Amino acid sequence: MTPPPFVHPGMRLPFVLLVTCFAAWGIAANMTDPLVQVFSRIFSMTTLQASFVQFAYYGAYFLLALPAAFINRRWSYRTGMLTGLGCAILGAFMFYPAAQAMTFGFFLLALFLLAGGLSILETSANPFVMAMGPEVNSTRRLNLAQAFNPVGTNIGVFLAATLILPQLNTASAADRAAMTPEMLRAVQQAELQAVMTPYVGFAFVLLAIWVAIAMMRMPTPRERARKTAAPLDFAASLRRLLSNRHYVFGVTAQFFNVAAQTCVWTFTIQYVLAALGGTEAQAGWYLQASLIVFLVARFAMVAAMGVIRPALLLRVMALAGTALCLFAATGPGVAGVWAVVALSACLSLMFPTIYGIALHGLGDDTKFGAAGLVMAILGGALMPLVQGAVLDAQGAVASYVVPGLCFLVVAAYGAFDLRSGRQG
Repeated sequence: MTPPPFVHPGMRLPFVLLVTCFAAWGIAANMTDPLVQVFSRIFSMTTLQASFVQFAYYGAYFLLALPAAFINRRWSYRTGMLTGLGCAILGAFMFYPAAQAMTFGFFLLALFLLAGGLSILETSANPFVMAMGPEVNSTRRLNLAQAFNPVGTNIGVFLAATLILPQLNTASAADRAAMTPEMLRAVQQAELQAVMTPYVGFAFVLLAIWVAIAMMRMPTPRERARKTAAPLDFAASLRRLLSNRHYVFGVTAQFFNVAAQTCVWTFTIQYVLAALGGTEAQAGWYLQASLIVFLVARFAMVAAMGVIRPALLLRVMALAGTALCLFAATGPGVAGVWAVVALSACLSLMFPTIYGIALHGLGDDTKFGAAGLVMAILGGALMPLVQGAVLDAQGAVASYVVPGLCFLVVAAYGAFDLRSGRQG
């Protein structure tokens, strides 16, 4: 018997283009994580104030995911991707005038537009990948595309560690307060130029992807069939989703998963500085190590799922994440730092695993269900504010109790799925 094709005829190049998009939003997210520490130094802000970087970024993900679902439904996945890329390009280019204006609010606006575009892009790309070939191997196809997201995250952290963090002036908040206005402005201007450069370069990369997609026809058989289908009743779909306990708990688990991931990576640099000392540039390499662990572990977890039920693996790794967080919060030093790095192995399987478990069996409600799971990224906007407040009050080491509690919710969802008796 002839095995089914991996993608439909004529969809191989579009699939490759989509894979670059998965890497692209990984670059943006993890190039942004160190900005909390960067802006807290440049503008002499508290960690809580600087944490609004993540609030703007992941808040945009929450607000734009549902509009993306409507765009995809009304027109096509390709239209959604072009819309998202266009918004992200605008946001990335806005880093240039933000650097000239030298105001924190302008950078937050640029980040909001960038992340809003990536939210539309991600909400469109995930189901588009699944629709590019036969349904029988759609999960395998999505897993392959998602494997390139941590490739992007590593690139993002590398760019931050090489282009942004080494350019930070070592002057403390007290030193900056003692500077003349002219001296302080010169220092801040040089630092903000370093922040701006990789984002403007990223804008040109996104522009190249936009042009390539705009020039290519890529309707899937499912989208062509949908042209004659009856319009979807959103209100009825929403009622069905809200009455589905498995799905609602999945969205909750995704909220706390993204919260844990964002907290762990956002405050890694602060933890390393508190535990080992050194500079932001030196601490940044531990964040790079975390992302390498994440990349390797994601492939290892895919292999492990061949013999271990995904929900069981999810529960075990979430409990391990809680244990590592508690160890890091009570045992600073080299061991604590490597516990923080090891958290990335626990995180590696969580987003796609929760995504798959929560969408299982939704049928025609899958598209809006997928939007809800992307909206759950709001956890990455809110919980860093909580950890930032704990950090300001108790220190970076103690603050890792916050992601530890988030991991417990994910572990509970794994246990819930195991008790439900569902297979897969």
